Order: sequence, then structure tokens, then C-alpha cells
Amino acid sequence: MTGKAPLVVVGDALLDRDLTGHADRLAPDAPVPVVADCDERIRPGGAALAAYLAARDGRDVTLITGLDDGRAGHELRRLLEPRLTLVPLPMAGEVSEKTRVLAQGRPVVRLDRGDGRARAATAEARAALGAACAVLVSDYGRGTVDALRAELTRRPPVVWDPHPRGGPPVAGTRLVTPARSEAHAFAEALTAHHPDGTGERRPPGVDAPGNELRAVAREAAALVRHWRAAAVAVTLGARGALLSYGEYPLLVPVTAAHHGDPCGAGDRFAATAAGLLADGALVGEAVEGAVTAATAFVGAGGAGGVIGAPPDTADAPHPGEEPAALIARVRAAGGTVVAAGGCFDLLHAGHVGLLQAARRIGDCLVVCVNSDASVRRRKGDGRPVNPLADRLRVLRALACVDAVAVFDENTPERLLTELRPDVWVKGGDYAGAELPEAALLEEWGGQAVLLPYLDGRSSTALMARAAEGAR
Repeated sequence: MTGKAPLVVVGDALLDRDLTGHADRLAPDAPVPVVADCDERIRPGGAALAAYLAARDGRDVTLITGLDDGRAGHELRRLLEPRLTLVPLPMAGEVSEKTRVLAQGRPVVRLDRGDGRARAATAEARAALGAACAVLVSDYGRGTVDALRAELTRRPPVVWDPHPRGGPPVAGTRLVTPARSEAHAFAEALTAHHPDGTGERRPPGVDAPGNELRAVAREAAALVRHWRAAAVAVTLGARGALLSYGEYPLLVPVTAAHHGDPCGAGDRFAATAAGLLADGALVGEAVEGAVTAATAFVGAGGAGGVIGAPPDTADAPHPGEEPAALIARVRAAGGTVVAAGGCFDLLHAGHVGLLQAARRIGDCLVVCVNSDASVRRRKGDGRPVNPLADRLRVLRALACVDAVAVFDENTPERLLTELRPDVWVKGGDYAGAELPEAALLEEWGGQAVLLPYLDGRSSTALMARAAEGAR
């Protein structure tokens, strides 16, 4: 048992396929790129992706969706059944497949096939929905939600992730999560459907440059009232999300900027928010957690990095740029990779000075941080004062830190062997002592160095002064 509440996901499953290669020339018979050496990756899409992600979070998940007996349906069963409970609805037509062709990680074209729709609800689906502790709706407009709308109206879901082809959320939904473009389209439709003036109107200039947040806030408030939802969170990509209860919106910014593949980020957002609400979180807390999870998801490669990746956990730190990706990028440009390590429990001026000096040595700085268990073994009970997630967040806020990696052992040799930095930095308080990492660095031509350390600065001294002042 994980202690996490179970979740029922209702919506339309898709099968997503990525063909990823490289393009360095145009075809001789048409001005189109030739994508060569393609690797194929297949994964769940649509509601199936949201359910898959929730299950990877360690949650018991039931997915109610239309499934046929064709090739795509069988492939989805193979991907999903080891992780969650499937409740299939009969379909007319085939499960939709979406194929992206990517060159150098960028989409070139998308190919769609299959327009199947769920025909009707089943007794098994109604029973699963009736017994649900919490429900997430992911409506891609392919019939599953329509077949169960009466049941959803009687039992409003905690999260409704709407899409342009789907219908409106049922009244009483706790949180609706449209993307920016979707929220705008839904709000525009309100005005179009009320030509007599009863719809929402935007004041002059609301869409002028610099007023985007004002427009989003007004649209979100209008949707809260029209849908009779408790709240609407409009996802804004790299800007985070805007949460509205009908007035006085809350902007939840991202904790780190990423430029990875955003495919599937909306499903990651909705699955995280639904899970947190099911666990008893407040709506604002759920949106904050969902923004953090979606940001990390994009940074880790988006939906393309889902299959075969390790499961998410509630205590897992959310990365900035992945250290391996950063190191590969810097090395490809002929740069120097610097690494430094420590507990960084109570970050002080000595830490900051050391890290700033380390960053000036090369072209990137990766900080290797002891896990909570590692700190306890080294420092004793009562340490760390700050848990790992807090220590990582503070380190990532420093302009001199490019990436952070965590190790659970007492010393970072295993992690250093994986990262293979060119320079390993220690503070000058190690002078006169052996550097156990020095011989390791020599194995790949690296160098361990000492840097001057601000005298008298330490976490232990800070704790002692704090304790003295409290007396």
C-alpha cells in the first residue's frame, strides 16, 4: 500500500507513436526534409497517458475508456494492463493513433489515423464510477465521456481536463484544467453563443500586448461561472498556471524554466492535480504541485521520455536541466564541466562563495548533494535541518548553479563516475587532508582542486549561534 488515494480516469485513450531521427538534407523530388535513421517509440496517449502517469505515481488507477480489438487497442492493453485496471467500453471504429515524425527532437509532421468512438456505457463502467473515491475526466471528444455523462453529473469529478472536441464539464467539478488556447476558445464561444449581450464581454484593449494575463484572468472567471465549476486553472506553459475561483486569480509560476518536449504536459498536470486532490490537498496546493510536476516532466523529455523511465514519487526532487543532458551539451561545444559537492543543509556565505568560484573555473557547474539519509549518517540525528527538496530548491535558485544531482552514499564516487566532470572542487577547509576523489578523477583525466573557503562559516556554527540566541 502506498497511502495514496485510488483514482478513476474516464476518457478517450489514444495510441501515440514517435519516429525520431535526424534530417540534414532535402528530398530530391520535393522540398521536404529527409528524416533518416528513425527510432520508434510507442506510448499511451490521451486519457491513457493521464492514467499511466497517475499509476506511475504509485496510485491504484482504473481507466474507463473505449477500446477495440484492433492493432492499436491490443497495443494499448499491452502498455496499460501491467500498471492499472482497464474497464473497456465497446467502440465503433478503431482507436485513434497519432504518429509524430521528429528530426533533431523537433516535430516535422504528424500523421493521424482512426476515428473510433465509444458506443455506450457498460454496467461494469457504471459500477466502477459509482465506487470511485476520486475521478479525473480527460475528454478528447471520442464518446467515452458522453456515454457516462449522466453518471458524472451525479458524481462530479475532482478534475476535468477539457479539449476542443469534447463537451463542457459537468456542474460541480472541483477543478477544470484547460490550456491557454483552449480556455480562449471556450471563452470566445460563450460570447458567440450570446449575441443578445448576455455573454461575457472583454473591455477594449484587453488583448493588447502586455495584457495577456488580464485576458486569461477574465476568461477563467467567465468559465468558472459558465461551467459552475469550483475553480479553473489555465495552464500557461513556461509561465505556469493561473488559478481562478471566479475573481482574484492566483498565478502559480514554474520553479525552473525548461525547453524540452511539451507533449503530454497537460496530462501530467491533470493527473498530478487529481491525485493531490484525491489525497486531500486544497485546490491551490494541487495546482502548485501540478505545475512543478508538469515542469519537471517537460524537462525530462515530455511524453517521449515516459516509457521505461523510473516512476515518480511524492518525495522525489524535481530536476532542473538534467545533469547528463547539460554535460553532453557543454562537452559538445568543447566546454569544461565542473562539479562540487556537499550537504548544503544551511546554505551560508561560505557555500555561495565556493560555488561562485567553482562556476568561474569552467562552462557549467553541477552540484552533487547528499540525500537526507546520507546527511543523517554523516551528521547524526537531527540533521539535515532542511529536507532534500528544500536544499535542492535553494541551490537551483543560485545563478552559478547549472544543475543538481543527488547521491545516497556517504561519498559521491559512484555519481562522479557517472558524470565524469573535468574538475572536482572542494573547499579549502579540506587542506591538509586527503581528497579521496582525486585518484578517481585521474581515471578519466579530470582534476580535483581545493578552493579558498570563507573562514568561520559553517552550518554547525550557524546552528550553534541560533541555539545560543534562543536561550
